[in-house]
Amino acid sequence: MAYVSHTPADVAVVPRNRQHDIERCLKGDWFDGHPFKTAWFNAMSITFPLGEKFFIDSVRKFSDQIEDPKLIDEIRGFCGQEGFHRREHERYNQALCDLRGYDLTYLTERLRKNIELGNKYMSPLEQLAATAAFEHITAIMAESALAADNPMVEGVDSAMRELWDWHAAEEMEHKAIAFDVYRAVGGSEKMRKQAMRRATYFLLMDVMVGLVHLLRRDGKLWNLRLWRQGWAFLFFDGGILRRIWPAYREYFKDGFHPWQRDTRPLLEAWKHKQEDSLAV
Repeated sequence: MAYVSHTPADVAVVPRNRQHDIERCLKGDWFDGHPFKTAWFNAMSITFPLGEKFFIDSVRKFSDQIEDPKLIDEIRGFCGQEGFHRREHERYNQALCDLRGYDLTYLTERLRKNIELGNKYMSPLEQLAATAAFEHITAIMAESALAADNPMVEGVDSAMRELWDWHAAEEMEHKAIAFDVYRAVGGSEKMRKQAMRRATYFLLMDVMVGLVHLLRRDGKLWNLRLWRQGWAFLFFDGGILRRIWPAYREYFKDGFHPWQRDTRPLLEAWKHKQEDSLAV
């Protein structure tokens, strides 16, 4: 029997063509008025457009080998969602750099060269394994961001929160698509785990390079107090990376699947919030 989708039947992977008016937010430190917190998320945004193109391409290379109609339909939804994410973060990144004097070419060309090297030296299956790993990272970050106990939410500008929540919700909806395609075409547990180690290293490196560039252009790179606060934001009790550590480690368990973490209640809560905002 052919491998089939393991995304729950009541989770629809449907692209939402959202556009976000965030230019006024990008002029300043939109996350809690804090330069480090803002720069961290801005640096993550810088990585998204090229990363999402890589994800789409890696999944499409295997789409003709998939037999399950449900998974085929979900691949289309995945590509559509990631395409809209890519567009919105391209707009985000261009506006950010225009407004604040960051060097978008420097940041994106470095990423582009790394992806080109990956395409050259990694097999298509290794690229797909990398995509499955990155998708797990983004999904557990999304899960943390939309959780009711997230201590970070109150300090975020509402327009930016809307964009990041939309992105987070769709990351959770399609979190298993690349994973299921990887399993369907015979990807091994060993390669899957190795890919997560590499993905983690390169993602942290890319975000840190972006963070350093943004803080340097802001004239705040050598502010030690700011870095102490930033490290607390990332790693101390309640920090955004510390919060996801248990979920991250689950990826290395034999037989792991992303939907072993059932995030449907978070998705339902987000959808109800959308409905309530439209009703106002």
